[in-house]
Amino acid sequence: MLPLKGLFDRHEHVTLSSVPDGLEGLVAGDLARSEGARGGKPSVVFVARDGARMAMVEQALAFYAPDVVTLAFPAWDCLPYDRVSPNSIVVARRMATLSRLVKPLATDKPLVLLTTVNAAVQRVPERALVAAETFSAAPGNRVDMAQLVKWLENNGFTRTATVRDTGEYAVRGGILDLFAPGSETPVRLDFFGDTLESIRRFDPETQRTTGNLKRLEWVPMSEVTLVPDTISRFRRAYVARFGATTKDDALYQAITEGRRYAGLEHWLPLFHERLETIFDYAADAPIVMEAQTEEALGERLVTIADHFEARRDAVGEGKAGGAVPYKPVEPAALYLSREDWQAKLAARRMTRLTPFKQPDGAGPIVDLGGRAGRGFAAERASGDGNVFEAVNAHIDSLRKATPVLIAAWSEGSLDRLRQVMVDHGLKDTKPVKTYPEIFALPKGTIALGVMGLETGFETPEIAVVAEQDILGDRLVRQKRKRAKGSAFLTEVAGLAEGDVVVHVDHGIGRFSGLKTITAAGEPHDCLEILYHGGDKLYLPVENIELLTRYGSDDVEVQLDKLGGVAWQSRKARMKRRIREIADGLIKLAAARLMKPAPVLTPMDGLSSEFAARFPYDETDDQLASIEAVTEDLSSGRPMDRLVCGDVGFGKTEVALRAAFVAVSTGKQVAVVVPTTLLARQHFKTFSDRFKGMPFRVAQASRLVTAADLAKTKQELAEGTVDIVVGTHALLGKGIQFRDLGLLIIDEEQHFGVKHKERLKELKSDVHVLTLTATPIPRTL
Repeated sequence: MLPLKGLFDRHEHVTLSSVPDGLEGLVAGDLARSEGARGGKPSVVFVARDGARMAMVEQALAFYAPDVVTLAFPAWDCLPYDRVSPNSIVVARRMATLSRLVKPLATDKPLVLLTTVNAAVQRVPERALVAAETFSAAPGNRVDMAQLVKWLENNGFTRTATVRDTGEYAVRGGILDLFAPGSETPVRLDFFGDTLESIRRFDPETQRTTGNLKRLEWVPMSEVTLVPDTISRFRRAYVARFGATTKDDALYQAITEGRRYAGLEHWLPLFHERLETIFDYAADAPIVMEAQTEEALGERLVTIADHFEARRDAVGEGKAGGAVPYKPVEPAALYLSREDWQAKLAARRMTRLTPFKQPDGAGPIVDLGGRAGRGFAAERASGDGNVFEAVNAHIDSLRKATPVLIAAWSEGSLDRLRQVMVDHGLKDTKPVKTYPEIFALPKGTIALGVMGLETGFETPEIAVVAEQDILGDRLVRQKRKRAKGSAFLTEVAGLAEGDVVVHVDHGIGRFSGLKTITAAGEPHDCLEILYHGGDKLYLPVENIELLTRYGSDDVEVQLDKLGGVAWQSRKARMKRRIREIADGLIKLAAARLMKPAPVLTPMDGLSSEFAARFPYDETDDQLASIEAVTEDLSSGRPMDRLVCGDVGFGKTEVALRAAFVAVSTGKQVAVVVPTTLLARQHFKTFSDRFKGMPFRVAQASRLVTAADLAKTKQELAEGTVDIVVGTHALLGKGIQFRDLGLLIIDEEQHFGVKHKERLKELKSDVHVLTLTATPIPRTL
């Protein structure tokens, strides 16, 4: 795809110039292809300047080069010489990658090893040790469970009651649950004596098995293994470096006793005879250095030196800040020096990437002819809404010469962006999943793909317009899986031993853990629930939906008696009370349903453009709330919906979307808030989002002068103000609306009785949306 074939055959060290942001993934993929497959060993090592860039290149490779395998080796997520260990998920990914490099899987695909400057400059355990510490087993093998548990403890795994995350294990009789590094799901090992009978995958949420495995390999969960040899080596090296120890040296005492100590990884050289680097694991694979890696290296070495000197000086002056003594190992033992770094690179074939065109005579250079794409900051700043017309005109000029890709951060934002562009005249668009698909499209067709880029770029081969070029900077949040089900529990992981629970038939009990019992001759996983008098109920995990959490923090709650009548009596009383409340609510709802309300429906094109102005990815809950509110507004019945969420979780965006629907159909919107500060914040938010659109936003609070408030009142009555944001001033008898369609109330519980009566009057025939972070019974 790019003119890189045989690049490393022609040059030992070469500079690729004119490589704009976003093109690095394509370069890495093409270089890996040109090198070819190496039987599971890296074809190319790509060194990014930081973790965010590595993640971006990893995503780009999945799009640009789906035929290339990627392995990521991240850096520790803690500071040098810290008192905490790196995150277990990070360490698990590091160890899984090291193990894969030591014992490569046979594959006929090229492999790119992704890492960062911080990760590459830090030394790691030697290859022979990582290979030796791998543990493997298959059904039918004889495995001593006690030895396996000891191996897990020595290699950094954590024993828990219920396995939830990577690096955890649990033992229940002849069953061992384990979530190993590199695995997507945990596994359940079923033993009969010393014989491993089966290995089954299971869902960490439901604890139910999902399939069988024929073989399994585990790698250590830590770069430090606490076995007699390493403990002895640590003690000798520690005393040799720092002299005789004292009783308050918690690190030395913990390691001597075989206990893991927080942050022990920062003394890694003391546990090993020798350390290596990630470059040693990559054999002779050529290296690709991203732009600004030298600057990142300089900053990292300065940070390492500063933290080392601070620790060393504190020890020398007897200052430990009230904490136990911290005796740091010298940087050269744990990190590469600049000279070591340069020596490692000098011994390899290497390519440096730079976005700048290099001058003649600067050494072997391959100019990719790329340049940064056009941004549309000026059009966005003008606020006249012409940014999409400018984008379409630019794309029309591009596609005459090269294929064009519009790249978005997510599927949702891509669909929305496409709709807006089509509404503004863009034609002939086609979604693509991978880069090669672009070149199979008919000439002039615009490709649409999910490819998180900060900015677009243009090369002789293709032009890419990024979402951020069009809409401005975005904040991309990781998607989280939605919890399924109702208030009933759906996962054992949501319970801890000692939690108070309620069984739908037996009442209040206390969860005491998972137990394996034999039923019909077969082992079965059950939840053990304790009741009054020591009675126990064993509930199969597949029936966990019969439990709910007890809705109080009172740990001394009176437990029900298993088989007693107290729980059934309470249920009967509560059902009667619920019927009474429901009867009143039904009457109120029926009366409201008898009143018609204006049908407010969003304008597809303009609505998509307004939504595109939101500078974040909507969360699943936000999207669900927006959809529900939009349906209510178009139902023809008065809406009365409560949106509840913590501060900062995006309730205001739901209100903005609802307000847009109302004003775009000719209705007025009133936003009522309890404080002047909140009124000012909402006024600014609404004004910014509606800037450049034919809708007027006004404010009514004590922050507004009397003259301006009088003018706002007049314009509300005349209908020239579309949205008004204000405090209780909006609830005065002197406020008249020409055609109020939507009332938005923020934190209703803060309004007084008098104001609430006025709100009831306003609610009689308009749609109402209430926002709150702290709902109370009367709000609900």
